[in-house]
Amino acid sequence: MLPDRSEIISLIKELRTIMFPGYFGTDRLDCTLAPYFIGQKLTNVFDKLSTQIELALSYTCNCKSKEIADQAETITVEFLRQLSKIQRILVTDIQAAYDGDPAAGSKEQIIFSYPGLYAVFVYRMAHELYIRNVPFIPRIMTEYAHSRTGIDINAGATIGKYFFIDHGTGVVIGETTIIGDNVKLFQGVTIGALSTRGGQSLAGVKRHPTIEDNVTIYSGASILGGKTVIGHDCVIGGNAFITKSIAPHTKVSIKNPELSISGDGFDE
Repeated sequence: MLPDRSEIISLIKELRTIMFPGYFGTDRLDCTLAPYFIGQKLTNVFDKLSTQIELALSYTCNCKSKEIADQAETITVEFLRQLSKIQRILVTDIQAAYDGDPAAGSKEQIIFSYPGLYAVFVYRMAHELYIRNVPFIPRIMTEYAHSRTGIDINAGATIGKYFFIDHGTGVVIGETTIIGDNVKLFQGVTIGALSTRGGQSLAGVKRHPTIEDNVTIYSGASILGGKTVIGHDCVIGGNAFITKSIAPHTKVSIKNPELSISGDGFDE
């Protein structure tokens, strides 16, 4: 049997209530009840996630069922131990969104409504499973977020703190991308590979760029290639197409295209 997609989506929702207690769900929380609520949710997540990981491992491994079950439980425990670390990083992502968007009315508004934060939240969960070599589940998680937000972050990417995707629709971040701290992306940005013609022969090879700290990349920019490095404190302008490394403290922009206006309604 394969993992159950609906169960994995349910897990995402439960993890969201754990990461942002009091924001989602119908339970009313106070300081006294919160630890019990979180404990119950963690127990539910452990049971569901260990089952789904066991199914995923069973499909790809010829090991004995007892060995697979033990491995699934070990991975689940390791994952749960990372949640407090992930939560601390998500707090920095919320702060980055608040600092970077004058339209953000409050941090609560960001948590409830920003698609960029949702996609990053799911990615950070999926990444912890990806680095533990769990098959299927990380991709199911990030593709669910992709379907909801239009933001495609591969679970294999490495992304630092204070990460903000503004607007978000059409953003693509490839599997071997490395992104530093305090990076801001706008809609339509692609951080991708130069070519996929090598297919499976390129699996495990760094195919996607490295973005260093304190970089802003404006809408529609494409940055491609595993050897491409965008140095720290760079600003990449909209619609730029970059396949070579950029030195730190550089501003990159394309020349404004010439505007041509014609038609019967136009007076010279």
